[in-house]
Amino acid sequence: QVQLVESGGGLVQAGGSLRLSCAASGRTLSSFAMGWFRQAPGKVREFVAAIGWSGRNTLYADFVKGRFTISGDNANNTVYLQMNSLKPEDTAIYYCAAKRGGLLMAVAAYAYWGQGTQVTVSS
Repeated sequence: QVQLVESGGGLVQAGGSLRLSCAASGRTLSSFAMGWFRQAPGKVREFVAAIGWSGRNTLYADFVKGRFTISGDNANNTVYLQMNSLKPEDTAIYYCAAKRGGLLMAVAAYAYWGQGTQVTVSS
C-alpha cells in the first residue's frame, strides 16, 4: 500500500507561482512512477505531469510545458510540482498519484491517490 499526502496549494494571483509537494510512504517506491493530475469543477480529472522515481524521465501535458516542472527527492520520498506563470484556468484540485512501472497519462493507470490540494488562481 502507498500513502500520498499533498500540500502547498492555495490562492495566488495570475502570473504567480506555487510549489506543490507530495509526500509518499508505505513501501519502496523505486519501481514507481509518480504523477500529478488536476480536476476543475464540472470537468474530468486530467493529467498534468509525471516522473519516474529515478528522476530521469518526465512527461508533461502540453498545456503546462514551459510553466510547470515536476521533480523528485528520493531521500525524502517527496515529489514536487513547481507551477509558474499561473493562469485562472489552472484553478483546480491537484492530486498526486502513483503507479508501478513507466510513465503514463491515463488516470485509470494510477492505483494510488492522495486527497488533493486546492489551487485557486485569481485574475
